[in-house]
Amino acid sequence: MYESLRKLYYGDENVYKAAYQARYTSPQAVHLDFPVGDRPGFFVQDQEVISGMYAILRLDKRISELCSVLPGLALRQYSRRCLIDEIVITNNIEGVYSSRKEIGDALAVLEEQSARQERRPRFYGMVSKYNKLMSREHVPLETCQDIRSIYDELVLDEVVAEDRNNAPDGSIFRRDQATVRSATDRVIHAGLTPESRIIEAMEKALAFLNDEHLEKLYRICLFHYMLEYIHPFYDGNGRLGRFIVSYCIAGELTPILAYRLSETIKENAKEYYEAFKVCNDPHDLGDLTPFLIMMLNMIRRSSEELLGALERRHTLWQRYDRLSEDLPGGNKTPMGRLYSFLIQAALFAEQGISTQELALYMEVSPSTLRKKLDMVREQGLLLWTKDGTKKYYSLDLGELDRRAMAL
Repeated sequence: MYESLRKLYYGDENVYKAAYQARYTSPQAVHLDFPVGDRPGFFVQDQEVISGMYAILRLDKRISELCSVLPGLALRQYSRRCLIDEIVITNNIEGVYSSRKEIGDALAVLEEQSARQERRPRFYGMVSKYNKLMSREHVPLETCQDIRSIYDELVLDEVVAEDRNNAPDGSIFRRDQATVRSATDRVIHAGLTPESRIIEAMEKALAFLNDEHLEKLYRICLFHYMLEYIHPFYDGNGRLGRFIVSYCIAGELTPILAYRLSETIKENAKEYYEAFKVCNDPHDLGDLTPFLIMMLNMIRRSSEELLGALERRHTLWQRYDRLSEDLPGGNKTPMGRLYSFLIQAALFAEQGISTQELALYMEVSPSTLRKKLDMVREQGLLLWTKDGTKKYYSLDLGELDRRAMAL
């Protein structure tokens, strides 16, 4: 297990100095054009780092294979559900309250692209940005202005609504000092200042992120550290940083994984913030390996949790799909297809499947769909909820289980 130089500092001084020299001059060391305090940053590609990367790649292969056999509707619904989770949780980490309904409403407006919508709902920009991950839409990450553009679309409206004094006041970033404080109001990190220094450091961080000579996962993880270390804005840096990590992961690994990272970070918040603390400490001498290992662990845990969740749902979908064959018309289309869509909605969707979606997937008219839904309702198997004028449907899997046990 990799020991931080910060920890070694409090032991034998000679061991501490020797460890730094051995790491910094190691053939496995990668030196960064990015200062941490008064030391050049670096990391070591030791066995723990390499093993962490390969563990992620192996998990991603299994996730990709599983996604390829899931029904398209199920995967789309589960991705939407995870997107809502991700945005609610990344806001929550920063103490910003957003309900699942608020995020779902913003996503619905985005999906419908309604020209009649005079006022964008809350979190529309954030939802819009995260929604682009699944389509692999390109988001430029090459210049300081690119970072500012992402920030403006992602969180600026919310930041200004919370406190207008936190709006960026420099040419691109902030002009004055910004600090990260603990729950007891103790300063735990001071962002770079003045703005010229922020811009210089951000240019170096972006050059590192785009250096194709290095493993992409390493670049993604350490760019996250660099951005938070720079702390370019008064507020919203955490949300910005987690979005960029998610965007980069969506381009490198199975896209749905990008919607799981904030949950893992929240569940392991102590470890996450401790890694920042360790690498920010002057006694760590610019060694960013502890942060890299922590972030690789976060991505691996997210991958493990996603794989487990998809495997459980895939197994259940296959089971309930078989049980539905014994329902009236279950082994024939289109009733069999309707049962399958309702089962997928129960297992994968946020709140079921809408009438419009069902009609689209079933390729039937609304009146024909209503008749078929009435047949499911008469069997006591239809669940539905209403959100405004929209209805969402799913199959009552508990009732299907009870009937199967009674046979």
